[in-house]
Amino acid sequence: MRPAALAVLPVLIMAGCSPSPQGSGGPAIDVAPATLAGVDLNRPIRALGNEPFWAVTISPEGIIYSGVDRPEQTADNPGPLLQGTTARYEATTGTGKPMSVALIATTCSDGMSDRTYPLTAVVKVDGETLTGCAASVAALATAGESGLVVETAGPTPPAGPPPA
Repeated sequence: MRPAALAVLPVLIMAGCSPSPQGSGGPAIDVAPATLAGVDLNRPIRALGNEPFWAVTISPEGIIYSGVDRPEQTADNPGPLLQGTTARYEATTGTGKPMSVALIATTCSDGMSDRTYPLTAVVKVDGETLTGCAASVAALATAGESGLVVETAGPTPPAGPPPA
């Protein structure tokens, strides 16, 4: 090789190692698999509780907290921090308040139905600590009024009333 070609070679090698800028058509970034008690944490999850009635939906788009006689609060989803049998989401709501959601790999009963959920949820928001149960949104869509709430194999049924 000629000396000029040898001088350019390290630059070309380093350029191949550089990350491609956003939107440059580079390879897509894969989301690392994250499961807890058989629940895929990269798919939408719903935590819910009663007395008072509340719900938290965690999706790739964000975290939404709602409750009876409470204002809805939203936050970006930072992704779960997995530690043993617990996944934690630490976020800040749109009003600047901290929101924490812990999902724990222990079965849970909501106390109002005969359902058994795969996860226990502890939510801290607006100075309040709420305890309830959680499962994937897909599992909740297909669950009956009793038994274990788990995802079934096959496509998720469409939202809305069942076909006539």
